[in-house]
Amino acid sequence: MKTLHKIALAAVLVLGVGTVHAGVVVVVGAKSAVISLDKAQVSDIFLGKVATFPSGAQAVPVDQAEGSGQREEFHAKVTGKNGAQLSAYWSKLVFSGKASPPKEVPGEADVKVLVTANPNLIGYIDSAAVDASVRVVFAP
Repeated sequence: MKTLHKIALAAVLVLGVGTVHAGVVVVVGAKSAVISLDKAQVSDIFLGKVATFPSGAQAVPVDQAEGSGQREEFHAKVTGKNGAQLSAYWSKLVFSGKASPPKEVPGEADVKVLVTANPNLIGYIDSAAVDASVRVVFAP
């Protein structure tokens, strides 16, 4: 019986650890008119290729701080760029005067505050942090 309890405890610990970080999702404020986006649309917004949502409303991306695990996961899954590639990409665009990188914030709590306050902002957070203040518009 003790062995069964140990196995059950081990299973709970393993499954519990897996749900701590469920993956990033792309969010807007709950009051935003944006309902959903596809991967290409999200990538284009975060890479400065487009400045509007499909509806024509302004789209302003909010990135998390460089070195953040969520940032690395988001860009790997959505833009296909790692940290070094992203830095080189933005350096080229800034130097040529074509675009500026998204505003960076320290973490997901800051993303939630900003997207909730402004319906034109879009960001990404861990899916475990989703609540009624935000709407998931894309899940990579």
